[in-house]
Amino acid sequence: MKAIVVTDEAAGTAGMKLVEQPEPQAAINDVVVQVHASGFTSGELTWPSTWTDRLGRDRTPSIPGQELAGVVTALGYGTTGLSVGQRVFGLSDSYRGGTLAEYVAIEARNLAPLPGDVDFTVGAGVAMPGLTAWQGLFVHGRLQAGRSVLVHGAAGAVGSMVTQLAREAGAYVIGTGRAADRQKALDFGAQAFVDLENDVLEEVGGVDLVFDVIGGDIRTRSARLIRAGGRLVTIAGPTEARPADGLTIDFVVVSDRAHLGEIIRRVRDGRLRTNIGNIATLDDAVAAFNPTGRNNGKTIIRVRP
Repeated sequence: MKAIVVTDEAAGTAGMKLVEQPEPQAAINDVVVQVHASGFTSGELTWPSTWTDRLGRDRTPSIPGQELAGVVTALGYGTTGLSVGQRVFGLSDSYRGGTLAEYVAIEARNLAPLPGDVDFTVGAGVAMPGLTAWQGLFVHGRLQAGRSVLVHGAAGAVGSMVTQLAREAGAYVIGTGRAADRQKALDFGAQAFVDLENDVLEEVGGVDLVFDVIGGDIRTRSARLIRAGGRLVTIAGPTEARPADGLTIDFVVVSDRAHLGEIIRRVRDGRLRTNIGNIATLDDAVAAFNPTGRNNGKTIIRVRP
């Protein structure tokens, strides 16, 4: 099968290569999926799990990619809940990756059914951002109607999902980003916008929840805006930033069939839009991950026509 591999962490996405690899076999509780569309998060190349197994042993050449949508072609011993020929989408384990390929072996529990009227590119495009937004808002942020949410990177792949889900939940949403992102953030449902290059973040006042994808000084300053009992939820890594009277939760997204089901239901009925900026083929994937200009949205690889 064709697959994208990486062998050099220092080279970043420029070190990706398209090669021939053996097709994977399904282990116990696995399925093999013929990948129709795949997503990729560039941060994967900085994760230890991309380069080693759970015991710290080198596993290069690695096939990166966690996000996928496709069709089940084989079941491992003991696998239940899915069937051959079923359309599915979800995330692979970060220590396995493997979705930037024509086939991937993945634990069945990490996948959910993909309805026949949802395109594979949409399924792959919503898996990681949708799960991250859902878990950050409702599992870790415990968002309720009537609360206020400050969403950093509101025009990005994750931030746009956070904005839409928070609005649907009855929250007041303030988006942030660059000046050029203002209209896109508002189109996705933000009710106010802070230009982090020109506006004063502190003029936002108090908020109940901050969803952080940036880290650094912006995260530290944001922690000071959180009202008593509020929460700072971040995917930008460990932090010392703490609200004076609240919680900071640094979390890593996990695949969850029930959460995926909630997300895809909202996609089907029009409550949730994907934020896909570019769709490329597997043959063109390396170039797509090394663009000459700024991408406006998530890049999805259409593995099969």
